[in-house]
Amino acid sequence: MRHLIVDGANVVGARPDGWWRDRAGAAGRLAAQLAEARRSGALAGLGDRVLLVLEGAAKRADVPDDLDVLLAPRDGDSAMVELAHDLGERDEDVCVVTADRELTRLLHAVGASTVKPRALLALL
Repeated sequence: MRHLIVDGANVVGARPDGWWRDRAGAAGRLAAQLAEARRSGALAGLGDRVLLVLEGAAKRADVPDDLDVLLAPRDGDSAMVELAHDLGERDEDVCVVTADRELTRLLHAVGASTVKPRALLALL
């Protein structure tokens, strides 16, 4: 199974749509778009399972029941690296959507691949 993990903060931040005024609302809009894209099959090329990682104020977002969401207990980066490592240990394929350079370096070190937010946003 291929897992698509979405760095919610990074993807939300890639769109200059006023997200900084309402982080939870912006995260909720992203969650709704991800759920719809998953249902329609638009994300099939990126992953079989879609998991949105939220942190901070974004954890208060309203999200669809049919979307897997991880509310990061500390910071989202640590949660994504830990999850990618654990899935990799089970020989699962992991792709993370992020433009964060340091996070990308850490993810590649545990065997995950990465794509930029624009690749995901083009499918939503």
